[in-house]
Amino acid sequence: MKKYFAACIIMIAVSCTNAEKKTERSSDSTSKETKSAAHVELSDAKVQRIYEDYISLKDALVKTQFEAAKAEAAKLETSLADYKGCESTSVTAGKIASAKDIIAQRTAFTALSSDVIALFKHADLKKGAIYVQHCPMANEGNGGDWLASEKNIQNPYYGDEMMECGAVIEEIKTAK
Repeated sequence: MKKYFAACIIMIAVSCTNAEKKTERSSDSTSKETKSAAHVELSDAKVQRIYEDYISLKDALVKTQFEAAKAEAAKLETSLADYKGCESTSVTAGKIASAKDIIAQRTAFTALSSDVIALFKHADLKKGAIYVQHCPMANEGNGGDWLASEKNIQNPYYGDEMMECGAVIEEIKTAK
C-alpha cells in the first residue's frame, strides 16, 4: 500500500498541471448515461485536443483494437508534446504507440492515465463532466484508473473480457 501511495505522489508531482479545478466524489457505476468527448468542453484548445485524443485511445483499448490504439497513442503523443509540462507524459504515450501487443499498451496506459487525470483535475472545464473510473482487478490486482465522458463503465484494461468491471470514483465538473 505504501508503494502505491508513493508511486501516486511521484506521478502527480511530475504530471501535467494547470490551474485549480474542483472535483466531486461519486461511486455510481450503474448509470447508463452516455456522453461523447464532444460534450466535454475545456477552455484551452490544446487541453481539449489532449482530452479528445486520450478518449480515442481509451476507446480503442476498450474495443481491443491494437492497431487503432497505436495510431491514437501516436496522436496523443503529439498533442501532449505540444503542451508545456506534458513532455514526459508524451513519452509514455509514445510507449503505447510503439508497444508490441495490446497487453503492453494496457500496462503503459495505467501510467499515462495517472498523469492525464492529474492534468484534467486542474483544467478549466467549461461544459460537461469527466469521470475518473477505476478497475481494482487491472494490472494483476494493483488496479488501474482511466477517464471517461460517461458514467457507464467500459473497461480499457480488459475490453469485452470484463467490460463493466470498475466504478466511477470521481467526477470532474464545471465550477458552479
